[in-house]
Amino acid sequence: MVLKPQSPDAGSRTLSGTRPGAVWYSTLLTTRVPSEAQLPDHLHSLPQCNASCFNVHYHPGESSKKRKPKVIRSDGAPAEGKRTRSDTEQEGKYYSEEAEVDLRDPGRDYELYKYTCQELQRLMAEIQDLKSRGGKDAAVEIEDRRIQSCVHFMTLKKLNRLAHIRLKKGRDQTHEAKQKVDAYHLQLQNLLYEVMHLQKEITKCLEFKSKHEEIDLVSLEEFYKEAPPDISKAEVTMGDPHQQTLARLDWELEQRKRLAEKYRECLSNKEKILKEIEVKKEYLSSLQPRLNSIMQASLPVQEYLFMPFDQAHKQYETARHLPPPLYVLFVQATAYGQACDKMLSVAIEGSVDEAKALFKPPEDSQDDESDSDAEEEQTTKRRRPTLGVQLDDKRKEMLKRHPLSVLLDLKCKDDSVLHLTFYYLMNLNIMTVKARVTTATELITPISAGDLLSPDSVLSCLYPGDHGKKTPNPANQYQFDKVGILTLRDYVLDLGHPYLWVQKLGGLHFPKEQPQHTVITDHSLSASHMETTMKLLKTRVQSRLALHKQFASLEHGIVPVTSDCHYLFPAKVVSRLVKWVTIAHEDYTELHFTKDIVEAGLAGDTNLYYMALVERGTAKLQAAVVLNPGYSSIPPIFQLCLNWKGEKTNNNDDNIRAMESEVNVCYKELCGPRPGHQLLTNQLQRLCVLLDVYLETESHDDSVEGPKEFPQEKMCLRLFRGPSRIKPFKYNHPQGFFSHR
Repeated sequence: MVLKPQSPDAGSRTLSGTRPGAVWYSTLLTTRVPSEAQLPDHLHSLPQCNASCFNVHYHPGESSKKRKPKVIRSDGAPAEGKRTRSDTEQEGKYYSEEAEVDLRDPGRDYELYKYTCQELQRLMAEIQDLKSRGGKDAAVEIEDRRIQSCVHFMTLKKLNRLAHIRLKKGRDQTHEAKQKVDAYHLQLQNLLYEVMHLQKEITKCLEFKSKHEEIDLVSLEEFYKEAPPDISKAEVTMGDPHQQTLARLDWELEQRKRLAEKYRECLSNKEKILKEIEVKKEYLSSLQPRLNSIMQASLPVQEYLFMPFDQAHKQYETARHLPPPLYVLFVQATAYGQACDKMLSVAIEGSVDEAKALFKPPEDSQDDESDSDAEEEQTTKRRRPTLGVQLDDKRKEMLKRHPLSVLLDLKCKDDSVLHLTFYYLMNLNIMTVKARVTTATELITPISAGDLLSPDSVLSCLYPGDHGKKTPNPANQYQFDKVGILTLRDYVLDLGHPYLWVQKLGGLHFPKEQPQHTVITDHSLSASHMETTMKLLKTRVQSRLALHKQFASLEHGIVPVTSDCHYLFPAKVVSRLVKWVTIAHEDYTELHFTKDIVEAGLAGDTNLYYMALVERGTAKLQAAVVLNPGYSSIPPIFQLCLNWKGEKTNNNDDNIRAMESEVNVCYKELCGPRPGHQLLTNQLQRLCVLLDVYLETESHDDSVEGPKEFPQEKMCLRLFRGPSRIKPFKYNHPQGFFSHR
């Protein structure tokens, strides 16, 4: 902005007690100078002036003379009244601080700023000192210092504006430099994109594969050997790989033309053969009724010769509706019966119509009801089934069996029959079996033989660990979670047991690591397990029937020993069996002398448990017996506790441990003739003999008068051996004496 000096009229308006020349400066000092940010917008656009543009001459000493401050323009403006041409040109010039910033040194401005601040501090201190002292001339000096302070304030404002202009110019320069950098960066990115595009094009060119590379051409030797000279052109193609490849492609085209011609000839021959096949089919279809009439006429002959071809044909027609696992079982069992076991009979049970209905698509039913019935149905309110009813329906649907089942009747040598009924659970994709044993004569059922022939346990653990209580298909567990079934164990009595060997007979194999939704039946898997399983089933039935008969004698205190096994025992056995009862698994585990067997994991819940009591005089020997379902291939395990002169077990008596070893470890000597079904009774008889030896070899207490309670009747080479004083428990036949092992 341009400041002009005040007119004389304005200067004459003074305050009382002050000089007219100091009015303008007094007003400037008393008025609050606004900051740069507080100025109005229309003032920011005006050109600003520096304090150095004005030269203020003021002489405070000449108080009597009225002097008016002289404001001299920095641009040399002439006095009023005398306006020349040069004055008119100078009025068109304006002061520009933006241009001045480029000419001024920021360092010198900073030094000026510090100097101005120091001068202001000094003037303020002097004004404060003058005011505190007071005096007549103090007001004039204070006024002089105020004017000087005002000039310094104007200098500070000038420096402030210059600083803001420098800042703005610095920001503008930074922005311009940033735009240049962005432009260069954009140009660089464009170049990089072009480079990447060129690299991709180069890669495509390098990776280009011609169609001829996918063709499997003949070898070079075969090409030059079989191709005609007009195609091979050996003198040209030998040294030029390109011409060589073209020649090989020409030869390939020629060969394919020949093969295409041959293919067309084969198609024409195929059509001729198909026509001949159709003619023969018509002939065979006309032959079928004649064959049926011949079969009906031959029925009396079949019955007379015991050759039921018609019955077998009907059964095979029914087998077509079996599910794949049951069909595999039917075919393999029939083949095994015809080839290896004539006593095995195979049959199919169930409704064929229901089986056919499973493969028919549901037909849309039409409503033939009258209008009145429809109205009644609309007015009748139907209750929605509860959540429990819905879950029950879903469980029944999931556990649904196929309408057809396969029945196997396995006959043994003693005319006993094992009836096996195989089912297929369609939604679970597993097979189950129900077993039933019938005998030629009615058996007397002892109390301890209650679980031997029960359908729930007669086939348990036919193979080790296969108890048939859980599903072998891992995918079923996910299906059970949806309908709230915890385990299949609760439904095996109604559905049958899903043994692993049953799945293998049906050709089903399930992975153990992860569930598999689609399981394909395998005939080879069924055939590889059929013979072994059938032999195990026969052995299981025979062993259970043998145990059934043995338990009837054991409950009456009789240990049956066959004539083939008499040589294993001495002629006289004094100890006798007085008790044979069955016990529960929990009762067995609670016995104090069976902890070793329980901790060894030999007392599973699928085993059978019995308690035998052998007595002689005052001595009572308890024997806890673990009978494995795989008896007699797996021997029973005996744990002993002798109550005579205190309680003696294998923990406190080495001879009791030796007796258990004789029965459990040396069981092969007691098996007798094959198949060894007398092992249990022979072990009990051996136990009675061992008790006799134990009691008869005990030393007699001389302090007790009278004869010995157990006189020695067995002949022993040595009564004791070793520091543990082990007794002679081994019986030597035919010498008839006992010795140590």
